[in-house]
Amino acid sequence: MEPRGRGRHRSVEAEEAILKAALRLLEHKPLRKVTADAIADEAGVSKATIYKWWPNKSMVALDAFLAGMTERVPMPDTGSAEQDFTQQLHSVMAFYSSPLGRLFGQFIAEGQSDPEFSALFRDRFLYPRRVAARIMWRRGVDRGEISSDVDPEMVLDLIYGPMIFRLLAGHGALTNEESSAMVKTIFRGLRPSANDRSEKVGGRAR
Repeated sequence: MEPRGRGRHRSVEAEEAILKAALRLLEHKPLRKVTADAIADEAGVSKATIYKWWPNKSMVALDAFLAGMTERVPMPDTGSAEQDFTQQLHSVMAFYSSPLGRLFGQFIAEGQSDPEFSALFRDRFLYPRRVAARIMWRRGVDRGEISSDVDPEMVLDLIYGPMIFRLLAGHGALTNEESSAMVKTIFRGLRPSANDRSEKVGGRAR
């Protein structure tokens, strides 16, 4: 996940060492207390090496966060859209409850004073995750589990929004039971009507 347009071709070994070092540090300290010097020392590289490939420590932290989330939060394909979203929300909530996952709130805070970082956070984290979630959605529509009339962007916000609000506000639990209930409640309103199903069977699906 190389930042666009910066530096020369990087060493894979050095990149992995830097990202793993950042992960180790960020699991014990907040982003604002982790320095580029500390990451360099932990990784066994020079600070110049870090700045050759990343513009600042926040971008190192973002790449480390993305690597950790990609590894720990898969996009399932169970044959059921409701089950896919339930399992995926379970793993997302578990990740956000971990020391590394709590960086999410710090990234949101960082973006308030750094619009460039906020834009990169959306481009490199939010949008790719939504693209992957829309694949799960599309499978559900194609299988006739979800009405084709429903706006997927709105429903993705309804599925993931409560989790983010609970994460940032801290007013509710982030448990498997809670996430299962959220998805189950939302899917009650997503199932196609009898007319939708009959049109699909009759070959006149929208």
